Parts: sequence; structure tokens; C-alpha cells
Amino acid sequence: MKKKQPANKFDLFDKSNYKLMIIGLLCIAIGFILMSGGAPENPEVFNPEIYNFRRIRLAPTLVLIGLGIQVYAILKKPNSK
Repeated sequence: MKKKQPANKFDLFDKSNYKLMIIGLLCIAIGFILMSGGAPENPEVFNPEIYNFRRIRLAPTLVLIGLGIQVYAILKKPNSK
């Protein structure tokens, strides 16, 4: 019979780190979703829709914020009890 291993006393991440990582991933995913689209139906016709605020400013900003949250979540020390 195998005995259960005791919990590791040194966990790399705790619950708050994982929550921040999920929030960061959601921000990155939303940013990439907002960046998508804008393809013209006819490739011979220029579509200025690709240069709107959502694709040029908002979406890349969300991706960078998500990456910043990911870095913070990785570098944050877990709460010691």
C-alpha cells in the first residue's frame, strides 16, 4: 500500500497567484479577440476598418496589460502562513 505524500512545504504558487494568472490570460485573450477581423470581402478594395481605435489602441493595450499581470503573478511571493 502506498502512503499519501505530505503536502510540499514550499509551494511555488498559491491560490492568489493562480487567480492573477487566469485574469492575465483572459486579458490577453480578449485583446487578441478584439484585434481580429477587419478583412475586406473583396481583396481589391481597401478597407479602412483595420485602422480603427479598437484594433490599433485598445487591443494591444489589453494584451500588454495582460502580460504585465502575468509577470506580476509569477513574481509575487505566495502568502506564508
